[in-house]
Amino acid sequence: MSWTVGKVKITKIVEMETVGSTRFILPQATNDKIQQLPWLIPHFATEEGRLRMSVHSLVVETPTQRIVVDTCIGNDKQGRKVPTWNHLNNPFLETMTAAGYPADSIDTVLCTHLHVDHVGWNTRLSDGKWMPTFPNARYVFGKTEYDYWAAHSDSDEHKAVFDDSVRPVVEAGRVDLVASDHKLCDEITLIPTPGHSPGHMSIHIVSEGESALLTGDVAHHPCQMAHLDWSSNFDSNPVQSIGTRRDLFSRFADTPTLVIGGHFSAGHIKRDGTAFRLEALQHAVSG
Repeated sequence: MSWTVGKVKITKIVEMETVGSTRFILPQATNDKIQQLPWLIPHFATEEGRLRMSVHSLVVETPTQRIVVDTCIGNDKQGRKVPTWNHLNNPFLETMTAAGYPADSIDTVLCTHLHVDHVGWNTRLSDGKWMPTFPNARYVFGKTEYDYWAAHSDSDEHKAVFDDSVRPVVEAGRVDLVASDHKLCDEITLIPTPGHSPGHMSIHIVSEGESALLTGDVAHHPCQMAHLDWSSNFDSNPVQSIGTRRDLFSRFADTPTLVIGGHFSAGHIKRDGTAFRLEALQHAVSG
């Protein structure tokens, strides 16, 4: 699935898709409450009120760069809190290649934040060592985000993620630490959106008068546009995340800006009373 924003092409590369089994992320999103939001169905939820979500990367191709935004869970990883995320063997790189983006053609990897399902393919296992997956790429991390996890990866789960998916690219000298409002190139500027994690960033793309917003995990699912107070169990600062959602969605509501989430597909944000809804693109049936 791909979209065009001026001279920029955005392509979604899916590692896995899920229907339901998401209450561990959004405990307030019960089936009956989701059914009370009919605009979610069928693009973002089933008729039974089960959430449609995906783990995916977004390849952003500008006139001068090929950028992978977030790198999913990754193969061969261990120590993940979600049991089904351990020891994966998915054809993610083959899918990228089939879409026209072999790993060696990528020049930038940009992580909105450094959680487990956004950094996994930063590295791959080669002869028992974790090596950068994208051999010609610079890896761009928010400095606030990196500094936090460098100092707070004490638990077994966070230590495993940092040690196999973050530290190896740092030690390989491939990482650039940037401010949360950094301008990456002519078309791409970062937006500080803390709350889900201390240094979380969203991505604003502007080209030839058109624009897109890659939200990362400001919201895990569009239901959080209607219920701004539904914070994820994984938000580092739930109160801050509520304010960030309101500010970000207010900024882009009722504009032509294409919006793509870190775990849901594309649409346009519309004001809906005191909150918001996501008007899905007609072909965006999954994610």
